Amino acid sequence: DQVDLRVEPGEIVLIMGPSGSGKTTLLSMAGLLLRPTDGEIAVAGVQINGLSQRELAALRLRKLGFVFQAYNLLGALTARENVEVVMNLAGKKGKAARQRAEELLEMLGLSHRLDHKPADLSGGEKQRVAIARALANDPPLILADEPTGNLDSKTGQEVMELLCCGLGRDQGRAII
Repeated sequence: DQVDLRVEPGEIVLIMGPSGSGKTTLLSMAGLLLRPTDGEIAVAGVQINGLSQRELAALRLRKLGFVFQAYNLLGALTARENVEVVMNLAGKKGKAARQRAEELLEMLGLSHRLDHKPADLSGGEKQRVAIARALANDPPLILADEPTGNLDSKTGQEVMELLCCGLGRDQGRAII
C-alpha cells in the first residue's frame, strides 16, 4: 500500500521484509505481470495504465529482465538456446542472437557450458544462464526475485556481486 518508488540507472534497490509482506507482489507489478488496483506504474518512462496485454508483453520484452529464484530455464533447451529464445521473441534471430547469447554466457564464465541443458548445470550455473537471459535484450531494468535463494552462500555471494557491481553500477542498469 502507498508505494512510491523511483529507481534510476545504475541504482540497486533491495526490498526486504517478512514473508507475506508484498515483496513479490511489488516486483510483479514493477515487472508488469500484475496491474495495480489503484495508482499508476511507469516503466522506462512509459505509463502502463491502459496498455493492452500485447503492449505490456512488448514492453516487458524490451525494457525488463527477470531473474527468478527457481531459474525458470527451459529444460529441453541448451544454455545458449535459453538465452537466444528471449531475443527470438523480440525479433532478433539467427547468427546475431547466437553471437549475443555466446557473448553473454562467456561474460558470465559459462563459455564451456553453452551446449549443456539445465539438468547438467549446477545451481550457480543455472542462475548465471538466467542472468544472461535477463540481459539478452539489453534492458534498462533487471528485476530479481530472491536470486540467491536456491544457492549456497559462496555462490549466492558471487551472484549478488555480479548483479550489484557488474550489471548495476558498471553497466548503468537499475536493479530491484
